[in-house]
Amino acid sequence: MARALRIEFEGAFYHVINRGNAGEDLFISRYDRKQFLTYLEKAVERYGIKVHTYCLMTNHYHLLVETPYANLSLAMQWINVSYAAYFNRKRNRRGHLFQGRFKALLVQADEYLKHLSRYIHLNPLRAKMVAEPGAYEWSSYPAFIGQVKSPAWLETDWLLGLFGKNRKAAAQKYRDFVEKAWVKETFLSKRASQKEIPQLKELKPGRSAATVVAAVAKAFRCDTEQILKKGRKNNTARDIAIYLARELTAESGVALGRYFGNISGAGVAMRYNHIAGEIENNRRLKGRINRIRKQIINN
Repeated sequence: MARALRIEFEGAFYHVINRGNAGEDLFISRYDRKQFLTYLEKAVERYGIKVHTYCLMTNHYHLLVETPYANLSLAMQWINVSYAAYFNRKRNRRGHLFQGRFKALLVQADEYLKHLSRYIHLNPLRAKMVAEPGAYEWSSYPAFIGQVKSPAWLETDWLLGLFGKNRKAAAQKYRDFVEKAWVKETFLSKRASQKEIPQLKELKPGRSAATVVAAVAKAFRCDTEQILKKGRKNNTARDIAIYLARELTAESGVALGRYFGNISGAGVAMRYNHIAGEIENNRRLKGRINRIRKQIINN
Protein backbone atom coordinates (compact mmCIF):
# COMPACT_ATOMS: atom_id res chain seq x y z
CA MET A 1 0.00 0.00 0.00
CA ALA A 2 1.36 3.41 -0.96
CA ARG A 3 2.17 5.76 1.88
CA ALA A 4 0.12 8.92 2.31
CA LEU A 5 1.81 11.92 0.75
CA ARG A 6 3.53 14.21 3.22
CA ILE A 7 2.98 17.88 2.46
CA GLU A 8 6.30 19.65 3.00
CA PHE A 9 7.26 23.17 2.10
CA GLU A 10 9.53 25.95 3.28
CA GLY A 11 8.30 27.80 6.34
CA ALA A 12 5.69 25.20 7.35
CA PHE A 13 4.73 24.50 10.97
CA TYR A 14 3.88 21.01 12.19
CA HIS A 15 2.63 19.38 15.34
CA VAL A 16 4.67 16.18 15.34
CA ILE A 17 3.60 13.18 17.43
CA ASN A 18 5.10 9.72 17.71
CA ARG A 19 4.25 6.83 20.01
CA GLY A 20 5.90 3.68 21.21
CA ASN A 21 5.10 0.48 19.32
CA ALA A 22 2.01 -1.19 20.82
CA GLY A 23 1.90 1.51 23.47
CA GLU A 24 5.31 0.60 24.89
CA ASP A 25 7.36 3.22 26.73
CA LEU A 26 9.76 5.33 24.69
CA PHE A 27 11.45 6.80 27.74
CA ILE A 28 12.33 4.66 30.75
CA SER A 29 15.13 6.59 32.40
CA ARG A 30 16.17 10.22 32.75
CA TYR A 31 19.11 9.47 30.49
CA ASP A 32 16.71 8.30 27.75
CA ARG A 33 15.02 11.68 27.74
CA LYS A 34 18.35 13.51 27.79
CA GLN A 35 19.55 11.42 24.88
CA PHE A 36 16.42 12.18 22.84
CA LEU A 37 16.91 15.90 23.45
CA THR A 38 20.52 15.53 22.31
CA TYR A 39 19.31 14.07 19.01
CA LEU A 40 16.78 16.88 18.75
CA GLU A 41 19.58 19.42 19.18
CA LYS A 42 21.70 17.69 16.54
CA ALA A 43 18.76 17.66 14.11
CA VAL A 44 18.43 21.43 14.53
CA GLU A 45 22.10 21.76 13.59
CA ARG A 46 22.03 19.21 10.75
CA TYR A 47 18.73 20.07 9.07
CA GLY A 48 18.02 23.63 10.12
CA ILE A 49 14.62 22.83 11.62
CA LYS A 50 13.26 25.06 14.38
CA VAL A 51 11.82 23.45 17.49
CA HIS A 52 9.31 25.83 19.07
CA THR A 53 7.83 23.52 21.70
CA TYR A 54 8.45 19.98 22.97
CA CYS A 55 7.08 17.62 25.57
CA LEU A 56 8.43 14.13 26.22
CA MET A 57 5.80 11.98 27.87
CA THR A 58 6.33 8.29 28.72
CA ASN A 59 5.17 6.40 25.64
CA HIS A 60 4.98 9.32 23.20
CA TYR A 61 6.28 12.78 22.46
CA HIS A 62 4.98 16.09 21.06
CA LEU A 63 6.95 18.63 19.05
CA LEU A 64 6.03 21.91 17.40
CA VAL A 65 8.45 22.15 14.49
CA GLU A 66 9.06 24.74 11.78
CA THR A 67 10.83 23.71 8.57
CA PRO A 68 12.64 26.56 6.79
CA TYR A 69 13.96 24.01 4.25
CA ALA A 70 10.94 21.72 3.61
CA ASN A 71 12.71 18.70 5.10
CA LEU A 72 10.51 17.48 7.95
CA SER A 73 10.57 13.81 6.96
CA LEU A 74 14.35 13.80 6.59
CA ALA A 75 14.91 15.41 9.98
CA MET A 76 12.35 13.32 11.87
CA GLN A 77 13.55 10.08 10.31
CA TRP A 78 17.08 10.84 11.48
CA ILE A 79 15.88 11.65 15.01
CA ASN A 80 13.74 8.53 15.32
CA VAL A 81 16.25 6.14 13.77
CA SER A 82 19.08 7.52 15.93
CA TYR A 83 17.07 7.28 19.13
CA ALA A 84 15.71 3.81 18.33
CA ALA A 85 19.26 2.55 17.68
CA TYR A 86 20.41 4.00 21.01
CA PHE A 87 17.40 2.59 22.89
CA ASN A 88 17.74 -0.91 21.42
CA ARG A 89 21.49 -1.02 21.86
CA LYS A 90 21.28 0.05 25.50
CA ARG A 91 18.71 -2.63 26.34
CA ASN A 92 19.94 -5.33 23.99
CA ARG A 93 16.55 -5.44 22.27
CA ARG A 94 15.46 -5.81 18.66
CA GLY A 95 12.45 -4.75 16.70
CA HIS A 96 10.54 -1.55 16.13
CA LEU A 97 10.52 1.04 18.86
CA PHE A 98 8.02 3.44 17.31
CA GLN A 99 4.47 2.81 16.21
CA GLY A 100 4.97 3.32 12.50
CA ARG A 101 5.79 6.67 10.99
CA PHE A 102 5.48 9.82 13.02
CA LYS A 103 2.27 11.80 12.68
CA ALA A 104 2.65 15.35 11.39
CA LEU A 105 -0.23 17.78 11.56
CA LEU A 106 0.21 20.90 9.46
CA VAL A 107 -0.83 24.05 11.33
CA GLN A 108 -1.20 27.70 10.40
CA ALA A 109 1.61 30.11 11.25
CA ASP A 110 -0.53 32.50 13.25
CA GLU A 111 -1.74 32.97 16.80
CA TYR A 112 -3.12 29.43 16.70
CA LEU A 113 0.41 28.32 17.49
CA LYS A 114 0.29 29.77 20.99
CA HIS A 115 -2.84 27.71 21.68
CA LEU A 116 -1.10 24.63 20.29
CA SER A 117 1.97 25.29 22.45
CA ARG A 118 -0.30 25.50 25.49
CA TYR A 119 -1.97 22.24 24.48
CA ILE A 120 1.44 20.56 24.26
CA HIS A 121 2.71 22.02 27.53
CA LEU A 122 -0.39 20.92 29.43
CA ASN A 123 -0.02 17.24 28.47
CA PRO A 124 1.71 16.25 31.75
CA LEU A 125 -1.01 18.03 33.69
CA ARG A 126 -3.79 16.24 31.82
CA ALA A 127 -2.01 12.94 32.44
CA LYS A 128 -1.83 13.83 36.17
CA MET A 129 1.93 13.41 36.15
CA VAL A 130 2.40 16.77 37.91
CA ALA A 131 0.24 19.26 39.77
CA GLU A 132 1.42 22.24 37.71
CA PRO A 133 3.05 22.43 34.26
CA GLY A 134 6.20 24.15 35.52
CA ALA A 135 6.97 21.09 37.64
CA TYR A 136 7.45 18.88 34.58
CA GLU A 137 11.11 18.77 33.68
CA TRP A 138 10.83 17.19 30.25
CA SER A 139 8.98 19.89 28.34
CA SER A 140 9.99 23.28 27.01
CA TYR A 141 7.59 25.04 29.38
CA PRO A 142 10.11 25.75 32.20
CA ALA A 143 12.33 27.46 29.62
CA PHE A 144 9.44 29.57 28.31
CA ILE A 145 8.56 30.93 31.74
CA GLY A 146 12.18 31.60 32.71
CA GLN A 147 12.32 28.83 35.30
CA VAL A 148 15.38 27.30 33.64
CA LYS A 149 17.84 28.58 31.05
CA SER A 150 16.58 27.95 27.56
CA PRO A 151 18.85 25.72 25.45
CA ALA A 152 20.31 27.48 22.43
CA TRP A 153 18.57 25.12 20.01
CA LEU A 154 15.06 25.82 21.37
CA GLU A 155 13.25 28.61 19.51
CA THR A 156 11.33 30.68 22.08
CA ASP A 157 11.45 34.18 20.61
CA TRP A 158 8.65 33.69 18.08
CA LEU A 159 6.02 32.47 20.54
CA LEU A 160 7.02 34.84 23.34
CA GLY A 161 6.98 37.65 20.81
CA LEU A 162 3.22 37.16 20.58
CA PHE A 163 3.02 38.25 24.23
CA GLY A 164 5.16 41.38 24.05
CA LYS A 165 8.59 42.80 23.24
CA ASN A 166 9.98 42.66 26.78
CA ARG A 167 11.06 39.05 27.31
CA LYS A 168 10.52 38.95 31.06
CA ALA A 169 7.06 40.47 30.80
CA ALA A 170 6.20 38.23 27.85
CA ALA A 171 7.24 35.13 29.81
CA GLN A 172 4.90 36.12 32.64
CA LYS A 173 2.04 36.76 30.23
CA TYR A 174 2.65 33.37 28.63
CA ARG A 175 2.61 31.74 32.07
CA ASP A 176 -0.71 33.43 32.84
CA PHE A 177 -2.02 32.28 29.46
CA VAL A 178 -1.21 28.67 30.27
CA GLU A 179 -1.95 28.52 33.97
CA LYS A 180 -5.07 30.59 34.54
CA ALA A 181 -7.89 28.70 36.23
CA TRP A 182 -10.16 28.79 33.23
CA VAL A 183 -7.46 27.14 31.13
CA LYS A 184 -7.16 24.29 33.63
CA GLU A 185 -10.92 23.87 33.65
CA THR A 186 -11.02 23.82 29.86
CA PHE A 187 -8.44 21.08 29.55
CA LEU A 188 -9.00 19.08 32.72
CA SER A 189 -12.73 19.16 33.42
CA LYS A 190 -14.64 16.12 32.20
CA ARG A 191 -17.53 18.45 31.48
CA ALA A 192 -15.49 20.67 29.19
CA SER A 193 -16.90 21.08 25.73
CA GLN A 194 -14.80 19.47 23.05
CA LYS A 195 -15.25 22.66 21.03
CA GLU A 196 -13.16 24.54 23.58
CA ILE A 197 -10.11 22.35 23.06
CA PRO A 198 -7.93 23.66 20.22
CA GLN A 199 -8.27 20.97 17.63
CA LEU A 200 -5.17 20.05 15.66
CA LYS A 201 -5.54 20.99 12.04
CA GLU A 202 -4.57 17.80 10.30
CA LEU A 203 -3.96 18.14 6.61
CA LYS A 204 -6.56 15.76 5.23
CA PRO A 205 -7.05 15.15 1.53
CA GLY A 206 -10.26 17.02 0.83
CA ARG A 207 -9.41 20.21 -1.01
CA SER A 208 -11.06 20.29 -4.37
CA ALA A 209 -9.35 20.75 -7.70
CA ALA A 210 -11.59 23.77 -8.22
CA THR A 211 -10.15 25.39 -5.08
CA VAL A 212 -6.62 24.80 -6.35
CA VAL A 213 -7.40 26.19 -9.81
CA ALA A 214 -9.05 29.27 -8.33
CA ALA A 215 -5.99 29.99 -6.17
CA VAL A 216 -3.60 29.56 -9.11
CA ALA A 217 -5.78 31.73 -11.35
CA LYS A 218 -5.77 34.46 -8.71
CA ALA A 219 -1.98 34.27 -8.35
CA PHE A 220 -1.45 34.45 -12.13
CA ARG A 221 -4.27 36.95 -12.67
CA CYS A 222 -5.88 34.83 -15.35
CA ASP A 223 -9.21 33.12 -15.97
CA THR A 224 -9.79 29.58 -14.73
CA GLU A 225 -10.69 28.66 -18.33
CA GLN A 226 -7.10 29.40 -19.35
CA ILE A 227 -5.93 26.83 -16.80
CA LEU A 228 -8.50 24.15 -17.55
CA LYS A 229 -8.29 24.24 -21.34
CA LYS A 230 -5.62 22.05 -22.88
CA GLY A 231 -3.63 22.79 -26.00
CA ARG A 232 -1.82 26.00 -25.13
CA LYS A 233 1.96 25.68 -25.03
CA ASN A 234 4.08 26.94 -22.12
CA ASN A 235 1.02 27.29 -19.89
CA THR A 236 2.83 27.59 -16.55
CA ALA A 237 -0.33 28.39 -14.61
CA ARG A 238 -1.97 25.20 -15.86
CA ASP A 239 1.10 23.09 -15.06
CA ILE A 240 1.29 24.48 -11.52
CA ALA A 241 -2.43 23.88 -11.00
CA ILE A 242 -2.03 20.27 -12.06
CA TYR A 243 1.01 19.90 -9.81
CA LEU A 244 -0.78 21.31 -6.75
CA ALA A 245 -4.04 19.49 -7.48
CA ARG A 246 -2.22 16.17 -7.53
CA GLU A 247 -0.45 17.10 -4.29
CA LEU A 248 -3.31 18.59 -2.29
CA THR A 249 -6.46 16.75 -3.37
CA ALA A 250 -7.64 13.19 -2.93
CA GLU A 251 -8.43 12.80 -6.62
CA SER A 252 -6.78 10.12 -8.73
CA GLY A 253 -4.66 10.99 -11.72
CA VAL A 254 -7.44 9.81 -14.03
CA ALA A 255 -10.03 12.00 -12.28
CA LEU A 256 -7.73 15.01 -12.42
CA GLY A 257 -7.11 14.33 -16.09
CA ARG A 258 -10.83 14.52 -16.78
CA TYR A 259 -11.05 17.79 -14.84
CA PHE A 260 -8.17 19.35 -16.74
CA GLY A 261 -9.69 18.96 -20.19
CA ASN A 262 -9.84 15.18 -20.57
CA ILE A 263 -6.14 14.43 -20.59
CA SER A 264 -4.82 11.04 -19.49
CA GLY A 265 -3.60 10.10 -16.03
CA ALA A 266 -0.16 9.73 -17.58
CA GLY A 267 -0.49 13.30 -18.86
CA VAL A 268 -1.16 14.51 -15.31
CA ALA A 269 1.88 12.62 -14.06
CA MET A 270 4.02 14.11 -16.84
CA ARG A 271 3.03 17.70 -15.97
CA TYR A 272 3.53 16.98 -12.27
CA ASN A 273 7.02 15.58 -12.87
CA HIS A 274 7.85 18.53 -15.12
CA ILE A 275 7.10 21.07 -12.38
CA ALA A 276 8.76 18.90 -9.73
CA GLY A 277 11.93 18.97 -11.84
CA GLU A 278 11.68 22.71 -12.51
CA ILE A 279 11.47 23.72 -8.85
CA GLU A 280 14.68 21.85 -8.09
CA ASN A 281 16.64 24.51 -9.98
CA ASN A 282 14.28 27.49 -10.01
CA ARG A 283 14.03 29.11 -6.57
CA ARG A 284 11.71 31.83 -7.85
CA LEU A 285 9.24 29.28 -9.17
CA LYS A 286 9.54 27.22 -6.00
CA GLY A 287 8.80 30.28 -3.87
CA ARG A 288 5.77 31.16 -5.98
CA ILE A 289 4.36 27.65 -5.68
CA ASN A 290 4.97 27.66 -1.92
CA ARG A 291 3.01 30.90 -1.57
CA ILE A 292 0.07 29.51 -3.53
CA ARG A 293 0.17 26.28 -1.53
CA LYS A 294 0.08 28.19 1.75
CA GLN A 295 -2.90 30.19 0.59
CA ILE A 296 -4.80 27.02 -0.35
CA ILE A 297 -3.96 25.26 2.90
CA ASN A 298 -4.73 28.22 5.16
CA ASN A 299 -8.09 29.02 3.57
